[in-house]
Amino acid sequence: MEHFLENWGYLAIFALTLMSTMLIPVGSELSMIYGGVLASGQVLNEPHHLQLALVIASAILGELVGSFLGYGIGYYGGRPLVDRLGKYVLLTHKDLDRTEAWLDRRGDPFVFFGRLIPLVRSFVSVAAGLGEMALGKFTVFTVAACAIWSTALCSLGYNLGTTYKNVVKDFSYAGYVAAVLVVIVIVVMFAHRIRVVRTERGAGPAHRRR
Repeated sequence: MEHFLENWGYLAIFALTLMSTMLIPVGSELSMIYGGVLASGQVLNEPHHLQLALVIASAILGELVGSFLGYGIGYYGGRPLVDRLGKYVLLTHKDLDRTEAWLDRRGDPFVFFGRLIPLVRSFVSVAAGLGEMALGKFTVFTVAACAIWSTALCSLGYNLGTTYKNVVKDFSYAGYVAAVLVVIVIVVMFAHRIRVVRTERGAGPAHRRR
């Protein structure tokens, strides 16, 4: 990823952040941090290094484009999309009912604070679209959260500068342990999810609004 960012700069940051908001795990957090590192001018011996303001702008733009695409997929795909693809991603109509009810009660905090949580943030837009959250509210909270998130990570990389690789190395072993724990949690949740889906589908079709 570092080689990609060094060669494609702002376009790479835009593409990686966009894909991350579309549920594609490409490590957009690291891309923003390393974009800030490149903007510091302390890593590559090039006179025309990236500019921090443009790195932040590229990250925010990628986040916003991906967020609205995800919202559109959830909003316009809705329940028919679950009919066609639900069995492949373990979704049922009861999931949509729960999502809509949850968004009705806590929609604003979910869209804002959910974007400040790694992994969870990738699902926010599609969930908001499925729950048919008002576009105006979605836009306000999405712009605010994406701006805060992108600015914080890019600025972190800018301040790290040449210490970036040392920090990554220091946290590598802890990262391996965390990765193993995440895999275990995912397997357990996946097994539980299969049981839930089978139970709900066996209970009969849920009410379909579309």
